[in-house]
Amino acid sequence: MNHERSRELYDRALSVSPGGVNSSVRATMPHPFFVERGDGGHVIDADGNRYVDWVMGYGPLLYGHDLPDPVESAIQSHAAAGPMYGAPTEVEVEHAEFVARHVPSVESIRFVNSGTEATVSAVRLARGHTDRDKIVVMQGGYHGAQESTLVDGTPENPHPSTKGVPAAFAKHTLPIPFNDPQAATEVFAEHGDDIAAVLVEPILANKGIVMPVDGYHETLRDLCDDHGALLIFDEVITGFRVGGLGCAQSKFGVTPDVTTFGKIVGGGFPVGAIGGKAEIIEGFTPAGDVFQSGTFSGHPVTMAAGKATLEYAAENDVYEHVNRLGRKLREGIAEICADRAPEYTVVGTDSMFKTVFTREPPADTADGCADGCRQDPDCGRYGTCPKTGADVGKAETDRWERVFWQEMKDRGVFLTANQFECQFTSYAHTEADVEKTLAAYREAI
Repeated sequence: MNHERSRELYDRALSVSPGGVNSSVRATMPHPFFVERGDGGHVIDADGNRYVDWVMGYGPLLYGHDLPDPVESAIQSHAAAGPMYGAPTEVEVEHAEFVARHVPSVESIRFVNSGTEATVSAVRLARGHTDRDKIVVMQGGYHGAQESTLVDGTPENPHPSTKGVPAAFAKHTLPIPFNDPQAATEVFAEHGDDIAAVLVEPILANKGIVMPVDGYHETLRDLCDDHGALLIFDEVITGFRVGGLGCAQSKFGVTPDVTTFGKIVGGGFPVGAIGGKAEIIEGFTPAGDVFQSGTFSGHPVTMAAGKATLEYAAENDVYEHVNRLGRKLREGIAEICADRAPEYTVVGTDSMFKTVFTREPPADTADGCADGCRQDPDCGRYGTCPKTGADVGKAETDRWERVFWQEMKDRGVFLTANQFECQFTSYAHTEADVEKTLAAYREAI
């Protein structure tokens, strides 16, 4: 493939942007390709190269790059009416009503502008609601670029995971391993009276896709109830991806007090949202005393896009299609890995998929979850599949970025640039896209 134009654009970008990108994950080696346009389940770069796109904007593009007519019409209609108003609109009320009808935890919702803004606001709300300061998070979880969750370490020794976060901020955050009910029980035994909330992704979705072990979220629910803390599900990635319109909480049968959203809930436009029990969400100003506001919150074009996106999914076979393709990818990749790299672990559910380059093969390579790791104790891979973010971090992360991603790109398949972020199917993808991707896997693995 020729990448001359992309290289020239990257050279120019380096002169005006840090690292030549506006989000650090886009800085692929030796340089990123620059996308010119999307086409269904594909993207075409500045040099005319065409790729099957499984990144899907890191999740928001449920319909790929070709929007269904009702969605496109809703966007165009609201964009033509004016960019924004600084006043409420009917469409934001209608969108809130739709989400509240379908997501178990949501009685009231506040729309914001990003997943990060949603989790920042949710943490502030939890602290205001409980009059407590400490937040429990999962090691390896990701909740946006906010000071309360950019924290590594242990409950005994938390510390910032990046420069620019004061160490004093980190002391209020208690990181524990995902899928470790004993660690959760112990942190509540030690700090229960000071814990405002547990902030957890239903699936560890930014660290290789780690499913919860049986009963883990139920344990968190019980601990929060026993100690008067809030359970916050971060469904920025899983929301309206896993579990359909009910989100991951409906799939797992555990209802949090508060849920944060992003990505699909805005139909591909910048968005975030905080939903939950009315008595909690109404703690936000002006109904309550927890300040929250934003110039672009409830932006009419975003609200129209999000509402039309979810309505179309409710009326058509969208989730059947994307989940079927996700299952076919996971099954196909698992078959390839069993033959060529039995130590690797295929993960994902519904329309999410990934291959974690784990290093240790199971004792019985013939016995495993064919449709992605399910944390099944009876599975032959249970002792070697990732249970925590640290387990994923121990995988061959450099091989994904420096070798495998490059090999797949050269074969016309666009995957997320590192070992951690997950990949997504869309309504625009086809069986042919799956077969092309599996053929590339066979050659690249």
